[in-house]
Amino acid sequence: MTQRFSGLGLHLGNLSRLSDAKSRSISAENPTGEKGKGGMAVDGTGSVHARGLGRGWKISPSKRVAPGETLLLGDIEGSGAIQQIWITPANVRWRDLVLRIHWDGQEQPSVEAPLGDFFACGWGRYAQVSSLAVCVNPGRAFNCYWEMPFRRAARLTLENRDPDSEAIIYWQINYALTEVPEDAAYFHARFRRTNPLPFKQDYLVLDGVRGRGHYVGTYVAWGVNNSGWWGEGEIKFFLDGDEWPTICGTGTEDYFCGAYNFDAGTVDAAFPRAYIEFTTPYAGLAQVIRPDGTYQSQQRFGLYRWHIMDPIRFDADLKVTLQAIGWRTEKDKRRYLPLQDDIASVAYWYQTLPTAPFPPLPDRDYLEII
Repeated sequence: MTQRFSGLGLHLGNLSRLSDAKSRSISAENPTGEKGKGGMAVDGTGSVHARGLGRGWKISPSKRVAPGETLLLGDIEGSGAIQQIWITPANVRWRDLVLRIHWDGQEQPSVEAPLGDFFACGWGRYAQVSSLAVCVNPGRAFNCYWEMPFRRAARLTLENRDPDSEAIIYWQINYALTEVPEDAAYFHARFRRTNPLPFKQDYLVLDGVRGRGHYVGTYVAWGVNNSGWWGEGEIKFFLDGDEWPTICGTGTEDYFCGAYNFDAGTVDAAFPRAYIEFTTPYAGLAQVIRPDGTYQSQQRFGLYRWHIMDPIRFDADLKVTLQAIGWRTEKDKRRYLPLQDDIASVAYWYQTLPTAPFPPLPDRDYLEII
């Protein structure tokens, strides 16, 4: 019996079903993922602590990544699917670590994003995320459960773009070797940042997608450069040559499955007026970084929305935009204020290959959180 992932993965309804899929796992203790090859290292980052104990006593739990070096996280041959990734970094800023994933020998990566942003933690600070697709747990433990099928090969790398600091990386990639159904598409994720957003210009979440597929998620790290509410803007999905969008939301907090500024005090006087963080299986405002009134004057927000139950399907191309709108200070007949904020995002989708080339990532100075 071939294991089918969502399509391919197990869930509570079929968890008891047997399968011919072969479970494998890659980590620093078994970098090739081969059967019966784990815990065999005789040297590594843990050897100094295991002195006198010998082989098998946590000799190589992590890898050191020199400045400018790229760590090979996994190089898998055959047919199967990545089912879970756990990773935790140390010593460098999360935006200085760039995750890339290549499917089936493509030169062009299908996934390219700074590590923290990919795991819905774009501000370089820990925030708990408890969702079906991504979990961020104490302390700075990044987990994802996006299903990632491949037919010939999967290659995962992590680049350290810090020119001065060595990174320490612990990780584990759990996957299955199995047949992949013909209708299974390839996982993609792409990062963008615009700082500041030009006046009266929509933020571009995603464009240039070519192929057939479905959009499955959005993470946004939103830094507000002014006082007041910032989330009146609409998110729009342009499908298959649309001049005007087929799907148009009603506001930023509405798209991320909240309402009324994420502030319960706007509708119920029993609550204080304040942003309220929340994290749910499909959507959340997982992070609010509040100003201290002096030097950290900009409020910052981390939001995610997973289209797991409502994927947005396209046949040939896709573009996604997000408006940044606040309010002017006029008391009567209020007017919208187009904002010039610091916005970064990761778009997540599945599509057929080949992957269209992504624009080059900006340099680390442009991506730095200041």
